[in-house]
Amino acid sequence: MNYLVAVLSDRSQAEAAYAALEQANFSPDSTEILGKGYRSAEEYGLIDPKQKAWNQIKLMALWLVPFGFIAGLSFNAVTGLDTFSWAGRFGNQLLGGLLGAASGGLGSFMVGGGSDVVLGSSDAMSYRDRLDTGKYLVAVKGSEAQINRANRIVRQFDPENIQGYQGE
Repeated sequence: MNYLVAVLSDRSQAEAAYAALEQANFSPDSTEILGKGYRSAEEYGLIDPKQKAWNQIKLMALWLVPFGFIAGLSFNAVTGLDTFSWAGRFGNQLLGGLLGAASGGLGSFMVGGGSDVVLGSSDAMSYRDRLDTGKYLVAVKGSEAQINRANRIVRQFDPENIQGYQGE
């Protein structure tokens, strides 16, 4: 399922865009207005971009951290490095594994979307923030062809932002 989310500055604009979509034979089940007096982001199931990034980071860490531990342990065992002389042979292998696991965690953070969490995503504000400032969202779900058609219709109303997504 594909999604289109448009940010409109006021209620009348959002209602006009919704009416235009209805006139273009979009079903009420596939279109939705989000904002004050309509459904909330939680009711619609709109995911905060930062939450999505954290979910991706956790998913990547699930396999990168153990892989990093095994790789660090193996590297130290193969090379026989004595980086920490006070730790002994087994201690050095264990510390190599822990450093590998930490590298795996850092890798999952960086590749999984950590920059979006720290620096903010490409959108200046998340959709929830826009709803909090009194903006309205028009969301459309459907096939790729329907989303392309909805995009052309909604663009007529000069949205502040319009973004398409591919869902599961």
